Amino acid sequence: MALFSSVSLCMALFFFFLFNSCYVSFSATINHKNNSFSLSFPLSTTTLSNSKTNPKLKTLLSSTSLSSFNLKSSFKYSMALIVSLPIGTPPQIQQMVLDTGSQLSWIQCHNKAPKKTPPTTSFDPSLSSSFSIIPCTHPLCKPRVPDFTLPTTCDQNRLCHYSYFYADGTYAEGNLVREKLTFSPSQTTPPLTLGCATESSDSRGILGMNLGRLSFPSQAKITKFSYCVPVRQPRPGSATGSFYLGNNPVSNRFRYVNMLTFTQSQRMPNLDPLAYTVPMQGIRIGGKKLNIPPYVFKPNAGGSGQTMVDSGSEFTFLVDEAYDRVREEVVRLVGPKLKKDYVYGDVADMCFDGDVIEIGRLLGDMVFEFEKGVEIVIPKERMIADVEGGVHCLGIGRSERLGAAGNIIGNFHQQNLWVEFDLANHRVGFGEAECSRLG
Repeated sequence: MALFSSVSLCMALFFFFLFNSCYVSFSATINHKNNSFSLSFPLSTTTLSNSKTNPKLKTLLSSTSLSSFNLKSSFKYSMALIVSLPIGTPPQIQQMVLDTGSQLSWIQCHNKAPKKTPPTTSFDPSLSSSFSIIPCTHPLCKPRVPDFTLPTTCDQNRLCHYSYFYADGTYAEGNLVREKLTFSPSQTTPPLTLGCATESSDSRGILGMNLGRLSFPSQAKITKFSYCVPVRQPRPGSATGSFYLGNNPVSNRFRYVNMLTFTQSQRMPNLDPLAYTVPMQGIRIGGKKLNIPPYVFKPNAGGSGQTMVDSGSEFTFLVDEAYDRVREEVVRLVGPKLKKDYVYGDVADMCFDGDVIEIGRLLGDMVFEFEKGVEIVIPKERMIADVEGGVHCLGIGRSERLGAAGNIIGNFHQQNLWVEFDLANHRVGFGEAECSRLG
């Protein structure tokens, strides 16, 4: 069952949004063109209340095994991409972190009267007629489902309980449930498997968007989605981009690269087969092509080296061989301006406390190169991140310091960029835009 199964509902849905305050609160826009359907939502950046490590690098642990986990780095992310979605029947607006690097979607749940006004309130299951809890007898509650490694147990009520621990100690736990997204009274998703968190160290949920069978796109039968990250502002949330489910009206301007996909027989210990893996080929800084062999950006025999596009990661991460070549060029261009003996979060040591504009001018633009001449151009003014206490860093860290041997293109280097995931055609599209002016 497709998410948007009836095109004829388009005009009715438009007027419903216009006149019904319950549904208009999530600010969706419907577009109808050439018998295609698309639904857009505002996308904003916000400061995490309790910063998580990169969701791509999160480790799923049961509570009994947490004490044996050895964390290699204390690096934390501070910014996330937020979309507000209508959950339940009637819908309750929920803020969720857009994460193309994880599978399970989960929301904050409670069974008491909300103390805050939408969209920051948690979800009240008792107010939704489409809500149901998954029992322990359900197949999803069996351990070791091949592509769903979330630890589950039976709670005292014989309901399916999950514990989701992140590598920095943050967590979410509760019950696995079934619930719909309700865009109008006659237009909903099928019932989706979600986490209903009753204990969590963050105030928002997660919208899991990877290639796993229990991700939001897989369950909702969405074959295409895209987002445009606004340029980060000093005040989080002051700039808004866009998040599309379905067709994007400007995708004819995108340039596409084919995703690398992996069969079950190709699974390797260091590979994430559910990530959006792209064929990166090189990096340029200030117009100079760095001496990085292309194989560095591809999975090796053990799976290390894959290059992933991850909306849930703030920084970009590179394996050591690529990171070292980038750092050598940065030292050549602005070596005297590097902050000596400073490493941010144990992962990033290309940092400065001088004039950022001048440093950017000396560095020039950075370019990520892909097959077929496709590029992501990162202008010099958006290469360097403000990290703490007036210190600025290039926005690139060593992935191996986090215990992962892969390359990750994070959302900091996706600013003012359309990123489209065309699942039906196994490709990722990129298009430059002024994301905060799209609405």
